[in-house]
Amino acid sequence: MTSQKPGLHPRNRHRSRYDMNALCQSCPALQDYIVQNPAGEPTVNFADPQAVKTLNKALLAHFYGVAHWDIPEGFLCPPVPGRADYVHHLADLLAEDRDGAVPQQASILDIGTGANLIYPLIGVHEYHWRFTGSEIGAEAFASAQAIISANPGLSRSIRLRRQKEAASIFNGIIHKNESYDATMCNPPFHDSAAAARAGSERKRRNLGQAEDAALNFGGQQQELWCEGGEVAFILRMIAESQQFGRQVKWFTTLVSRGDNLPPLYRALSEAGAVKVVKKEMAQGQKQSRFIAWSFMDDNKRRK
Repeated sequence: MTSQKPGLHPRNRHRSRYDMNALCQSCPALQDYIVQNPAGEPTVNFADPQAVKTLNKALLAHFYGVAHWDIPEGFLCPPVPGRADYVHHLADLLAEDRDGAVPQQASILDIGTGANLIYPLIGVHEYHWRFTGSEIGAEAFASAQAIISANPGLSRSIRLRRQKEAASIFNGIIHKNESYDATMCNPPFHDSAAAARAGSERKRRNLGQAEDAALNFGGQQQELWCEGGEVAFILRMIAESQQFGRQVKWFTTLVSRGDNLPPLYRALSEAGAVKVVKKEMAQGQKQSRFIAWSFMDDNKRRK
């Protein structure tokens, strides 16, 4: 019997439990990490970073046709089902402006695409979207570029741009005369390195890891924290988005906590956003959401 994961988007390919046999066929290296859960079913040890990374390789190969995927040690290893949910809910948002039809060949800007390149990989496969990925870190940029280079065909759909200014989000990335259907972002959550370390410790304890074990979801500074945390980062994004309101139909970003929303809504009102939308998402017990805003009215976005 296949049980469905509660809350995942109807088009999410990960609504059923993982078929470990099929995943091992797509990525034979996964076989080395298969263990039995208390019910005697095959799974992986989610406290083992290498097991989680290899599971990701298998998921991306099996479901998204990504034959070669890797990230350097210490970088964020993203949970694929949750990342896919953002892509599918964004597709629904874009479809609302097109009488329910998800646009093919939509142009998407992924802010902070990361070493893992996860959103472009999913969006290209699921909807044939074209992505620009921005990245500030040299090692993350090189990793994302290596994934593109290792998979024939991706270079036609994904391009990368290096963000050279730490204080900028869209400046230096969105060029003159360019337009995008939407932007995406998974912003840094914590407001300091100490808070990021404490969060990592909590996750590690929940997974039953030893003190010195590496956190399975890893994370470099730019991925985990910034001055002022998530709210400060998104407020900066909102302020900067005003300059590009004629070039981008929808600006979107994940918001990890619901109680972070009120100051963001106030800033959007002050910035003159003409439409603001919140999309709720859920994966098991984990609730998440993204907000979207536009400086274009409905008629302009539909052109």
